[in-house]
Amino acid sequence: MLWETWKKAFYAWEDATAKYMEEWLKSPLLLAPSGLMLGSAMKAKAAYDKKAADLVGNLGLATKRDQERSLHALNQLESRLIDLEEKLAEALAKNKAN
Repeated sequence: MLWETWKKAFYAWEDATAKYMEEWLKSPLLLAPSGLMLGSAMKAKAAYDKKAADLVGNLGLATKRDQERSLHALNQLESRLIDLEEKLAEALAKNKAN
């Protein structure tokens, strides 16, 4: 009984507030400042990431970009090695057949 009453009250509250929230969340009065704040936060994060990468690079350590390049080169080498192993297996199979 108490649970049902609480549930009904919750649904009534949800219906009443959902209308206002939907209108408010579509309002330019909220969206414009939120967009500016998000843009500013992204610019600040990008500046922080660049400075952190510069600091790490100046210390002579590998930056995230350096690590990504190294991993990409390793991935390419692994792909080439797999291709060579496949070609070698095919060549050995042909030699066995002959």
